[in-house]
Amino acid sequence: MALFSLLPPQDLLLALSVAFLAGWVKGIVGFAMPMVMVSGLSVFLPPELAIAGLILPTLVTNVFQALGQGVPAAMSSVREFRIFLIVGLVFLLAGAKLVTLVPTSTFLLMIGVPVTFFALIQVLGVKLVLKEPSARVEVLIGAVAGFVGGMSGIWGPPTVAYLTALNTPKAVQMRVQGVIYGLGAIALMVAHMGSGFLRADTAPFSAALIAPAVIGMWVGMQLQSRIDQALFRKVTLVVLLAAGLNLLRRGLMG
Repeated sequence: MALFSLLPPQDLLLALSVAFLAGWVKGIVGFAMPMVMVSGLSVFLPPELAIAGLILPTLVTNVFQALGQGVPAAMSSVREFRIFLIVGLVFLLAGAKLVTLVPTSTFLLMIGVPVTFFALIQVLGVKLVLKEPSARVEVLIGAVAGFVGGMSGIWGPPTVAYLTALNTPKAVQMRVQGVIYGLGAIALMVAHMGSGFLRADTAPFSAALIAPAVIGMWVGMQLQSRIDQALFRKVTLVVLLAAGLNLLRRGLMG
């Protein structure tokens, strides 16, 4: 089997387990799949293979998440966050082009510090809110999320920080995240087909992780449906804090 020539059976089993866990977390809070997958897979796989592995599961699960409330609702989210999506796409493609030239740790620290600060102070009880969407803030967050996403495959934390600051309702936030991440995942796939990370020998590995990721996401969504808005916000902030601390760890340790 081609997969076994790429990595031994025990590593493949571990990778399938990581994909399930990443899907479970995503099912609960709507994000963090790339973070969990990159963090987990990088423990025993080369970073390039870890990034390749997350591409197809991320794409498929985000399509399910984006269309969970129907195509019209998804298109409404596209129109509402079109500035974020356009800016994020441009910077994601730029980040993917520079992935082999610029130290990833630099950009991980640039996003890890503000995300950790934002989540930590809110977990401690200090609320930072935006009364209404701001085009200027949307451009800034979209640029940062897209660039870091192209570099590392992780674009969720800044996006969630923005949606949480807007106090976006749970159902809407889950849909919007699916739309933003789904379109970002398509761009990431195209970008890394160009960078050489996703190729004939790594694509089957990424495809093998789709099923456990989808199953994990379904299990997580069953739990998420029982969580009210206040608890959803708390859980989201805790996961966001974990994401920020993980970005800091990766940025500092390389």
